[in-house]
Amino acid sequence: MSDLRKWFGPSREEIWQQVANAIGGKYTDGDFWSNRGRVEATHGQWIVTLDNHVVSTGKSAISYTRMRAPYVNPGKFRFTIYRRGIFSNLGKKLGMQDVDIGDPAFDDAFIIKGNDENKLRQLFADARLRELISAQPSIHFSVKDDETAFWNSRNFPADVDELYFEVTGVIKDTERLKFLFDLFAETLDQLCRMGEAYEKAPGVTL
Repeated sequence: MSDLRKWFGPSREEIWQQVANAIGGKYTDGDFWSNRGRVEATHGQWIVTLDNHVVSTGKSAISYTRMRAPYVNPGKFRFTIYRRGIFSNLGKKLGMQDVDIGDPAFDDAFIIKGNDENKLRQLFADARLRELISAQPSIHFSVKDDETAFWNSRNFPADVDELYFEVTGVIKDTERLKFLFDLFAETLDQLCRMGEAYEKAPGVTL
């Protein structure tokens, strides 16, 4: 065993390969232009992609773990959920949206925002979905508009949005990563049951 592995444990590449094998996905090494590997797994017509990206803040760079899944979003229903922080109550007093879904423990732990409160409650009525979200020690989980921007050559079709998870740092916890893939699968299935996602390929490659 190398000294580095003895000191720091298995590498991200080793752990992500294990996760890919466990969920029936595929791990791909980074190419010449990027040393960031990725895991891709299929659920129904959707492809869920796990990778890292780095954001420069000028004097430093911050690494993020993210997971993404483009899907057809016919009604443009969007949500954002993240863990409640020390300033959350102040934000709520100042008018920040925070929708209660009727589960006191869950409502106390998370801030929930979206563009349709009834649909938010319908989405998070899924007990398995709440369980998978609660299993994440840190989480910022949302539906984002497409990634189209002047610096980004990737254009999504007009009816395609992106299920998106992102946290700072590199996740190297095998069980947590497997739960994340389960979270995406359960959310996409629940959105389909609600009529807020179509079970067809979105026609986008990340």
